[in-house]
Amino acid sequence: MSELSPVNKAIEINGVVIDDTFAEAFGMSGSSLIITADSIKWARICATVMTGFGTSVIGCGAECGIDCELSPNDTPDGRPGVRVLMFGFSPDALTPQVKNRVGQCVLTSPGSACYNGLLGTEQKIALASGVKFFGDGNQTSKKLGNRRFWRIPVMDGEFICEDTVGLTTEAVGGGNMLILGRERKGLLEATEAAVDAIAQVPDVITPFPGGIVRSGSKVGAKYKGMFASTNDAFAPTLRAISKSELSEDTIAVLEVVIDGLTSEAVSNAMRAGLKAVIDIGASKGVTRISAGNYGGKLGQHHYHLQKLVPQ
Repeated sequence: MSELSPVNKAIEINGVVIDDTFAEAFGMSGSSLIITADSIKWARICATVMTGFGTSVIGCGAECGIDCELSPNDTPDGRPGVRVLMFGFSPDALTPQVKNRVGQCVLTSPGSACYNGLLGTEQKIALASGVKFFGDGNQTSKKLGNRRFWRIPVMDGEFICEDTVGLTTEAVGGGNMLILGRERKGLLEATEAAVDAIAQVPDVITPFPGGIVRSGSKVGAKYKGMFASTNDAFAPTLRAISKSELSEDTIAVLEVVIDGLTSEAVSNAMRAGLKAVIDIGASKGVTRISAGNYGGKLGQHHYHLQKLVPQ
């Protein structure tokens, strides 16, 4: 490890520069569902559709993704399952997203069932309060311990849905890493490695397509009605006309955004992603890792890159 710049105190590890900066993230509301089906194939299909169009609360209403796959030993009904996470700005914003996505994407999927994936929280979302009425008066419920489940008749049998799902207001959205490189193919491969490493960390998701976003943004825009616009400081084609953060050999930048049920989970994910890039990044043409922030003025959570890199 060697220090590069006395100005920004960047360091270099294995040929990759890590900026002396931090990712600025926001407090969010979060929830989790366990979706099961007759096979892992159909549990995965159902979860993928249910979490679709879930990249950013700026335009999607909720940020959603698959946390992990579950064996039959780890699900309420002993079938293969997938755990999904959902995040919104507030409980009121998140609740309709959860209910609508379950009603449109889980109820409709062959052999599916839906259970609470976030036990032990005081706050709840009334998950079945809408979807149970699809039974048109033929739905029935049963309470097991302190959990209530609904049986809703459908054409392939019954849709089982838990009455409520846990809600936390301690979630965090917007942990991030900006990965800079001089080779497009290698940069993508290194960023994919970061996403794969983060996927092994529990209680987090990377909500953008394949876990990667190329359209990093800044707050505001010159056009009325736009809440965000292209991050010109990290856009290679705007290097000559903007206050660019890029060196001449940087041809592309990719970002990984992380949401987690806790701040600790986001820290763990950032650490795993950083290590993956540092381990292979230089061999793939990665030159530098930075992060997006707003000067610490907007987000309550700050994740300093250099404090998270492997020592």
